[in-house]
Amino acid sequence: MSLFFVALLLFAGWLGWAVFTLVTPGGQKFVLLPPGSTTRRIASELKKAGIIRSEKAFVMWHYLHRKRSLKAGEYLFEKTASLKEVHDRLARGDIYVHTVVIPEGYTMFDIANAVEEAKLGTRDEFLKIAQSEASLIQDLAPEAKSLEGYLFPDTYEFTRTQSMHDIVAAMVHHFRQVAGAIGLNIDVHQTVIMASIVEKETAVPEERPAVAGVYYNRLQKRMALDADPSVIYAELLAGTYQGALHHADMAVNSPYNTYRFQGLPPGPIANPGKSSLEAAMHPGVSDYLYFVADGNGHHRFARSLDEHNRNVAAFRRAVRGQ
Repeated sequence: MSLFFVALLLFAGWLGWAVFTLVTPGGQKFVLLPPGSTTRRIASELKKAGIIRSEKAFVMWHYLHRKRSLKAGEYLFEKTASLKEVHDRLARGDIYVHTVVIPEGYTMFDIANAVEEAKLGTRDEFLKIAQSEASLIQDLAPEAKSLEGYLFPDTYEFTRTQSMHDIVAAMVHHFRQVAGAIGLNIDVHQTVIMASIVEKETAVPEERPAVAGVYYNRLQKRMALDADPSVIYAELLAGTYQGALHHADMAVNSPYNTYRFQGLPPGPIANPGKSSLEAAMHPGVSDYLYFVADGNGHHRFARSLDEHNRNVAAFRRAVRGQ
């Protein structure tokens, strides 16, 4: 047998060993492959992470299958696999996604924390875009000074190759879809402001039209809205919120303080869901001017201050009895 064939057999044996031998990662290994990465760089990153045995074998195997391009992204490797199986995953684009859950009523500060916890970027990066890129919604809401109110609550899946701008834009795009579906196309900013207050006041969907009706009635009578969540938001903006409201907080000098300043605040105080947006668009018709929690997760509504005070007293008795 000639030396050439011996060398060929040895090479084939080595390549087969490198390509088909199983490799077990040492725990969870995340590998980020940026867009534009060369095959050699990808091989180097995989070898460095202990995912494959040979960079050269990976490059050769890809050369033999170069019709299948490798997809950029973040990959999680935690199971035993061969180089061939790893290559197949990269060719499929089986990338790792980070799930971000945004409940209804989250503020942009809450969302920024959730994005950071999902390891998609820093809180400050998110807030910088949310507070400076109002242009993303200004065709619908030209009065908007930030994207608060327009970061639609939902469960999102993002990848680490998406920019923070992409992440914020996806939430705004979802708001646009919902707004279009429910016919929200006039007085958008004012409606979103009202919806955000309603969202923060009650988690009970069937109560939201009644709550919206109370606030619209108060606006019509030129009464202060007296919405506690607006005071909390004023302090969030100032960085002074301590986790609970106190009597002194009601005097905070902010246009978001609806105890001190009449009318709606200048912007949304949270990101409302579909139910609250619909309630703000179609409020309940009543002559209620007040409401207070009943101690059981719902609210009692009142037409007069005397009736409201009785409801407040009943609520305090319920709290003491718990």
